[in-house]
Amino acid sequence: MRRGRATGVAASPPIGYAPFGLVTDPARLDLVRETVVTSHGTTVVHHAPPGGRSGRHRATVMLHGAAGSWTTWTPLLLAAREAAAVVTRPVLIDLPGWGDSPEPDPGLDVASAAAVVVEVAEVLGVTEFDLVGHSMGAFIALHLAATRPDLVLSVSVVSATSFSAIDAVSHPVRGLVRLPAFTLLRAGFGLLPRASVTLLRGAARIGLLRALSAPVFRHVERVPRSVLEAFVAELRPRGFLAASRSGRDYDATRWRGIDCDVAAVGGADDVFARPSDLDRLSTVVRHARTTLLDDCGHFAHVERPHETLRALGWVEG
Repeated sequence: MRRGRATGVAASPPIGYAPFGLVTDPARLDLVRETVVTSHGTTVVHHAPPGGRSGRHRATVMLHGAAGSWTTWTPLLLAAREAAAVVTRPVLIDLPGWGDSPEPDPGLDVASAAAVVVEVAEVLGVTEFDLVGHSMGAFIALHLAATRPDLVLSVSVVSATSFSAIDAVSHPVRGLVRLPAFTLLRAGFGLLPRASVTLLRGAARIGLLRALSAPVFRHVERVPRSVLEAFVAELRPRGFLAASRSGRDYDATRWRGIDCDVAAVGGADDVFARPSDLDRLSTVVRHARTTLLDDCGHFAHVERPHETLRALGWVEG
């Protein structure tokens, strides 16, 4: 990957919006399922078996966001396969409390989630990795790159919840103005954690699935149903609140110490992040390459997987 700041807006070519549904059978992507017991909870991992000597100890570790699981990365992997892009030994982690991994008590904060990633890598024999993170997973990826530079070779962040989310958690009133969808969801989960899940599931059952998902996708009517069902199923209040609390008073200036390659992509219509977050990231991490995708919401890797591949430098643009 090339270094150098290159922040810009990428217009979307006519490749197609949200062209792939989610893959739930790991064999379709040549992945195997494994359960790893970590100090912060049992963790389900889907990964490619180690290859030859050169690829045995290096992996591409992919971290989902809140309201996500390993399956959220499958559209990007399908796009990579279609584009003949090489992804070195994918390792897709269901962080404790998400996907098929049991919920820990207490919920994971960013430091605990980062520790889980390191422990999973050790069990799988991975000694160095390229990190890919979406939303909350992007936050964890940046934290890991700053705190464990001995392990992290590169970072790719997709639709990261970063500076604006940190500010919204620390200053909720200001968050209502700058990031209202994130702030209101967090408030609703905080007030009625159990009832909110029941209401969400009930609304989905009576045909309001697309309405519930509309805020986070630019064109919700064109998103495959499997994506929407997974999004609503993974809206888990305790995990969401624990993750968001990590942002309170988090010192993002520690990211200045990141020395590996960093590529970031976000959607111009993301309700959980602001375009200015990419500008701030390229200021804090001086060699970061950032791209803002037009006509895209909070799930850039699902809504615009081919464009995301190019923005991250996985394929030639």
